[in-house]
Amino acid sequence: MNSVVRCPTCDRSVEWTESSPWRPFCSERCKLIDLGAWASEQRSIPDGNAEAEDKVREGDESDEVTK
Repeated sequence: MNSVVRCPTCDRSVEWTESSPWRPFCSERCKLIDLGAWASEQRSIPDGNAEAEDKVREGDESDEVTK
């Protein structure tokens, strides 16, 4: 049984088989577009510490206003 997934770059249908060398992408081009987005930091994996750092920054800003 073969699964069909969507290419993350262009949303084209891709069969998830060994005969699809670029899976989950439909082509090498889409794979390279995705790689370029990661390399240029257009995409990132959220860091659990990011929310805590944002709260600290927000607290710092509110302290400056009240001083």
